[in-house]
Amino acid sequence: MKIGELASRAGVSPRLVRYYEQQELLAPDRRPNGYRDYDEEHVDRVIRVAGLVQAGLTTRLVKEVLELEDAAADERPSCPRTVADMLAHELTGIEERIACLSRSRDTIRDFLARTEHAAVLSERQAALA
Repeated sequence: MKIGELASRAGVSPRLVRYYEQQELLAPDRRPNGYRDYDEEHVDRVIRVAGLVQAGLTTRLVKEVLELEDAAADERPSCPRTVADMLAHELTGIEERIACLSRSRDTIRDFLARTEHAAVLSERQAALA
């Protein structure tokens, strides 16, 4: 598939796909005419990268995480100490953001449950189920 279709299916812009490629997070095949050629695995990879970036990881750290996931999938888990330190630091930040988001979620849920709009909360929970 071409870059536009990949971007559409992954829910990102073609420009972002090109940026991920520049950051060596994505390696498309090239056709003889030089056009990029993507497949289903690229769609999954772009969605994964975008999710990690949206979670607050830098593209540098995303690259390390993806490499570690690939190594674990190949049953060759290994990680340099500098990367382990960087990941441990990032993990602390992720856990802090999760705790903050959880508190915010609980506050909003409690507020809605105590108002005349409690049905909105029920409708939203039913839609997610």
